[in-house]
Amino acid sequence: MPRLMTKQLLLLLGCGFFMVSINACSVNRGGIHVGDRGPVIKHGPPPHAPAHGHRAKHTYFYYPEAYVYFDISRQVYFFLEGDRWRMSVSLPHSLYARLGDYVAIEMHSDEPYTHFHSHKKKYPPGQLNKKKKWAK
Repeated sequence: MPRLMTKQLLLLLGCGFFMVSINACSVNRGGIHVGDRGPVIKHGPPPHAPAHGHRAKHTYFYYPEAYVYFDISRQVYFFLEGDRWRMSVSLPHSLYARLGDYVAIEMHSDEPYTHFHSHKKKYPPGQLNKKKKWAK
């Protein structure tokens, strides 16, 4: 009898271990969501951590005529849709037709729209020179 109980106990422990290991292997899928809720993927050290003088720089093309940002490295657009910022690999046709000239802006943020009001003031629609400017 003790031998049978030992086998049952080992089988029970084995099943329990198997169930725990299956749960531990679950995958949380990340993503990028621009808005009020959802996961946001950020790269590099958090703002409070020392970066040893290096922070990732992002270069965006800002199109003042349409209030659109284009992230060169990620190949995505940020644009206003109503009162919310959206991110997409393509633009709605109505915005694409209005792009016009752009200014290249280097930032440490992966959310260029957080500085939109200062960019809107600094680069008003219709005021860019034909020569492209680089801004920081």
